[in-house]
Amino acid sequence: MANTKSAMKRTRQNEKRRLRNRIHMGRTRGAVKDAQQLIQSGNLKKADEAIVEAISALDRAVTKGVLHKNNVARRKSRLMAMLHRKQAETTKA
Repeated sequence: MANTKSAMKRTRQNEKRRLRNRIHMGRTRGAVKDAQQLIQSGNLKKADEAIVEAISALDRAVTKGVLHKNNVARRKSRLMAMLHRKQAETTKA
């Protein structure tokens, strides 16, 4: 437990921020998971739409300060790579 006034205030601020960040992280995680599942199932039309939503959620998390821009860039890159690999598989077969 915090002992000083400033430490108590910091605890209150951290809790508020944690609750605010949870909203954006939940949306982001859900959107990315949906996109990944659609890619793996082979439904590429819907996967394209889901990726657009996931990228939007990720970008929103950056603007809110929830995630770092490089972290989001890596996640977007991996999502797109998954999609391109799956598209290459389906065109080969």
